[in-house]
Amino acid sequence: MMTDSEAAIRERLRCHDQDHLLRFWPRLSEDERRGLIAQIESIDFPLMDRLIDGWVLHKSLPKPFDRIETVPLITRAQCNGPEGQEATEAGEEALRSGRVGLFLVAGGQGTRLGFPGPKGAYPIGPVSQRPLFAFHAEKIHNLQGRYGCRLPWYIMLSETNEAETRAFFDANGYFGLQQADVRFCRQRMVPCVTPEGRFMLDDPGHIAMNPNGHGGSIPAMVECGILDDARERGVDTLSYFQVDNWAARVADPLFIGFHVSRHAEMSSKSQRRNDPNEAVGVHCLCDGEYRVIEYTEFETYPQMCKTADSGEIVYPAGNPAIHIVAVDFVKRVYDRYEEFPWHLAFKKIPYVDDQGDLVTPAHENGYKFETFIFDALRFVNHPPVVLEIERPGEYTPIKVYDGTNSVLRAWDVMAEYWARWFEAAGCRVPRDGNGKVSVRIEVSPQFARSEEEFLRKTRGWSWPTGGDLAIDPNGGWIASRK
Repeated sequence: MMTDSEAAIRERLRCHDQDHLLRFWPRLSEDERRGLIAQIESIDFPLMDRLIDGWVLHKSLPKPFDRIETVPLITRAQCNGPEGQEATEAGEEALRSGRVGLFLVAGGQGTRLGFPGPKGAYPIGPVSQRPLFAFHAEKIHNLQGRYGCRLPWYIMLSETNEAETRAFFDANGYFGLQQADVRFCRQRMVPCVTPEGRFMLDDPGHIAMNPNGHGGSIPAMVECGILDDARERGVDTLSYFQVDNWAARVADPLFIGFHVSRHAEMSSKSQRRNDPNEAVGVHCLCDGEYRVIEYTEFETYPQMCKTADSGEIVYPAGNPAIHIVAVDFVKRVYDRYEEFPWHLAFKKIPYVDDQGDLVTPAHENGYKFETFIFDALRFVNHPPVVLEIERPGEYTPIKVYDGTNSVLRAWDVMAEYWARWFEAAGCRVPRDGNGKVSVRIEVSPQFARSEEEFLRKTRGWSWPTGGDLAIDPNGGWIASRK
């Protein structure tokens, strides 16, 4: 016999043509039944009906744009001139005044890195093996010491890694930060669906679901009390970044200064694309509206891959997923979140067959829905604020262990980037016959976030010879291999 609540759940599923989810009900334990009911109750059925009808069953295509233009950039020349100096001063004042907080997206697992845990726990330090979370925490220590401020750190997790991540922070003493200044929130999950629009099970008592993408930051900030906490602290500006970019210059005073001085609601950084087919989104003005065209949509917008006769990429402004958002803007977008665009991805999704056995498909078999934070840019009420950056020291994401956007590539970039600091300070950095750095190099961001700071702190130092070069948060040498 089913209880009244179970009967109501069955009726709700029947109304939305999803009652197949209960086909294994008789064999489920009480705990499994409660878990399945909790999943069902968390589903926004009107939203899913709209997504399934529009994207899966009827394959609605986005309206083509009549005109796509390159987005205007705040250039490196501007950043290095008087305008940049004024912006830096404005950003530093915002930091000193306690107006700035940090928002980190860290809902992923390290599966593609071959790592059994949250991606943020990956030991990215080439010498110290410090995890990504520690690298970002050390940047916060540096900023707090320099500007005498408290920077609240808000971290968005997913159902798949929340427990592990919380335990990791506990085990590491919150990396020396005040626990009250570190707050976690969980993003929503959405069901995976078959090409027929039916929800999938990955266990007889569990619906196959995926996180709702980094655009899920918007509802997570509101529904988990992040905005309330920020306002109570006097924070009106949030520095947004993603955990897999070890180099992200979080709470960058220059970037913050341009944002606040132009009274922006949301601002972005942009790096020049390496090639026209690079797997990175592109900042554009589409029929006059600020958009980012994601690389997965290049088939729909093939002009994103065009080059001019000179060989220059026509649309060069890549999106490194580094933004600043105003607290009030987040709430405004949340109030219109039903208008927020969703994106569809056809994926290999494990599922259970009619016998309840798990099947790992060899080919794409289902759809995942997700949102992207950059789609909030279309809601801004001001001209685009896009800051041009160089990749070294700002953007080196790690998606896999080897290859493009890999751990090994990041270590090479770190070595070349930091080698310039050591050499400018008078240290001889070992290089091979091709001029490539032949040792591993690491500088804690807590010790120095810039070459200028590094040179100031190391003035008068004598340097070791041989072995890897590494400086810990307090300016001490980490034991290196000779």
